[in-house]
Amino acid sequence: MTIPTITFQNSGYFSKLMVDYLNQAEKLKPLYQHFPTLANFKLQIEAKQQHFSTEKRRVLHDALVEQYQGIDLSAATQQNIALLREGNTFTITTGHQLNLFTGPLYFLYKIVSTINLTVELKQQYPAYNFVPVFWMATEDHDFEEINHFYFQDKKICWDQESKGPVGRLSTATLDKVYEVFKGQLNAGDNAKKLKILFEESYLKHDNLADATRYLANALFEFYGLVIVDGDHAQLKSLFAPSIQQELLQQNAIQEVEKTYAILEDYFVQVTPRDINLFYIQDQLRERIIWDQNRFKINNTTLSFSKEEILAELSNHPERFSPNVILRPLYQETILPNLCYIGGGGELAYWLQLKPVFDLHQVDFPMLLLRNSVLLATEKQVKKLDKLQLTWSDVFAPAEVLLQKKSAELSDVSFDFDAQRQVLQQQFDQLRALAQQTDASFIGAVNAQEKKQIKGLDHLEKRLQKAEKKKNKEVLDRILAIQLELFPKNSLQERYYNFAQFYQETGDDLIQKLVEQLRPLDHDFDIITL
Repeated sequence: MTIPTITFQNSGYFSKLMVDYLNQAEKLKPLYQHFPTLANFKLQIEAKQQHFSTEKRRVLHDALVEQYQGIDLSAATQQNIALLREGNTFTITTGHQLNLFTGPLYFLYKIVSTINLTVELKQQYPAYNFVPVFWMATEDHDFEEINHFYFQDKKICWDQESKGPVGRLSTATLDKVYEVFKGQLNAGDNAKKLKILFEESYLKHDNLADATRYLANALFEFYGLVIVDGDHAQLKSLFAPSIQQELLQQNAIQEVEKTYAILEDYFVQVTPRDINLFYIQDQLRERIIWDQNRFKINNTTLSFSKEEILAELSNHPERFSPNVILRPLYQETILPNLCYIGGGGELAYWLQLKPVFDLHQVDFPMLLLRNSVLLATEKQVKKLDKLQLTWSDVFAPAEVLLQKKSAELSDVSFDFDAQRQVLQQQFDQLRALAQQTDASFIGAVNAQEKKQIKGLDHLEKRLQKAEKKKNKEVLDRILAIQLELFPKNSLQERYYNFAQFYQETGDDLIQKLVEQLRPLDHDFDIITL
């Protein structure tokens, strides 16, 4: 079955930077190593195989075994964790914040994109193994971004004070959120599964990292997903040389600034600090600042001499947390990774980071824009057909869509371009006449032309408005179906939680995504449920 698609470039929902990246604009090529194509993965494999050590594989494997203690693993996930010790095994990675109950829908799309790419690579390169990895952003401290999700147009929110890394946050107060969520669900079997999933994830695990690991594993365990928590002493020890370099040389900022000239025509996603590291404890994540020959921890009384902070790094590497500039470097240091899959905003800041990777002699991964999906019910598809709307129509801005459909519904054309051309020709003749008689009249001619054109524009808009009023019922239905598919005039995947659709479809939701998404096609998929 052919799946309706809109190219990312034509969807209208991606930045100029992402459109140019997808089009492989020459200007942007210095910002990455290889564009993600099946053929280019061979080059990435060869580079990573050469530079990723057996010792790193051992540490990664042992850390994962420790992190998965107490969780029932599928055979596929167990096998993938074991395979990470092998020199011919590589990862495809995505990552996300620890959003409550996964947050918006695109959490699923990121992971399915990652899973499906590993399958495609195994078919193309059978001599190698490819493991899908989900990197949990356990060290983030912006709790307001993750403490809620939307279900049935209701914001379900977790009111909780949070100061340190969110992964260490206690889940003790989530029982209240569970009661609110439970009250919004229907009485069906799929709703019962959602209740159990929330309860098992959040009410039976002590912190947000463990809860999120359980949740992601429960949703994707049979696809071999491996979930990594970077907040781990042994994993941080692998990154300690880069942490030390940042503390002592503070040169990441200069490396990022090298990309500014290339990105001058685009919005710069992130701004580096002099030191791109945080100091963390259970209730603390604050920037490390160099001030008066001391390493000071912002908003605290803690400070270290050079010797003291190096000793702290040696004894407690887990207390040093990379910010957005260095976190990708940390990830690629400890994983045998080939490709990072993320959203447009994520890839935008990754494109600022290649000089940092070059400085630390770490292979820069391929960057792949994750799959985007619009989910539609059969009832909604029938509505679109009845209203004679195409998928391209509903992706258009509401005003553009209404104007187009109003023109189609009208028996009369309200495009006055021909009349404007006639007016301009007439005033060109008047200007020529004024030039021959008295040039001082040209200003008056121009003013009259401007007045006439303005009057014509006003008349056109009034007639269009009158026609819209005549077709108001149909246009209202068009706007209503667009808002169903694009809630709050935004992408569905950025608003609704997966439970919105799982309640009706159950496990078929993820299965359908796995069956239909093709991450290397660079298309916005439309899937009918």
